[in-house]
Amino acid sequence: MKIKLLLLLLPFCLFLENGRAELPAYHIFTSKGKSTDYEDLLKASKKSEIILFGESHNNPICHWLELRLAKDLYAAKKDRLVLGAEMFERDNQLLLNEYLSKMIRKKDFEAEAKLWPNYKTDYAPITDFAREKNIKFIATDIPRRYAAIVNMKGFSGLDSINSAERGLIAPLPIKYNPELKCYKDIMSMIGDGMPAHMSENIAKAQAIKDATMGHFIMKNWADSIVILHFNGSYHSDDHLGIEWYLQEQIKKTDWVVRILTITTVEQDTIDNLDKEYLGKADFIICIPSDMTKTQPPEPVSAMPAMPATSTEAKPSEKPAEKPANGGDDDDDDD
Repeated sequence: MKIKLLLLLLPFCLFLENGRAELPAYHIFTSKGKSTDYEDLLKASKKSEIILFGESHNNPICHWLELRLAKDLYAAKKDRLVLGAEMFERDNQLLLNEYLSKMIRKKDFEAEAKLWPNYKTDYAPITDFAREKNIKFIATDIPRRYAAIVNMKGFSGLDSINSAERGLIAPLPIKYNPELKCYKDIMSMIGDGMPAHMSENIAKAQAIKDATMGHFIMKNWADSIVILHFNGSYHSDDHLGIEWYLQEQIKKTDWVVRILTITTVEQDTIDNLDKEYLGKADFIICIPSDMTKTQPPEPVSAMPAMPATSTEAKPSEKPAEKPANGGDDDDDDD
């Protein structure tokens, strides 16, 4: 009897032993902090039309999951999948198109494009997957020189950009709400000891990035199209930033667009989600804080910004007609 009992307990003991040995690299939670998994995240992504994947730029787990999600969505959606990324600026769209169409070589693309320091390890695998499968990939971020103008002069500095180059940014005037948490937090972080106009402009520079990414996401969205967009988590946390600008465009139409947000946080332990992260996104990927990094974090001073005035400019454009299947063709780089 004792032998039979030991035999029955042995698998359970082995299970406990193995459980103690596991070191999970991530844990996914819902917006309310309920434990979930990648399969649920993938199911929700397949039912969505715009997916904002908020990453930690130097976290390898983020980049692996981004690639995994892109591959799985491609398997389900094929040519209805479009990729987009903050990591490519609008004036690099032509180069990106030439590389994806195999017109130019990898080494020429990497030599001429404005690529992030961790491009080869973190973003090249996604770009090369798009090239292999002929997936449309849109550059969505404002050219950094224009974000720098806003950082120095505010939105009024954009008035000096010529008409040809204005196609690289969101339409002017930029609607801006300084009361949004994402922008108020920037001003409070940067504002201590800094002249007020400078912290206001830092928030404005963040907003012009959000507005431009939102503009080009919507410009390429159409019925039956799924856009998977990669951006820093701060650009879409709390359903603000990019999503706020998306919703501003959507509400001027009769469109119904299902938007899904994903964010990434780090904790010392990942069994449970800290309360401060509840509601950050529809899905929250929690990663151990001692996870290896792919590059040093960017200094806060490199972060683009936005305004602190309470006035909102009204968009000068009328709502566009609902795009036909396939969305906008960006080959002309606007």
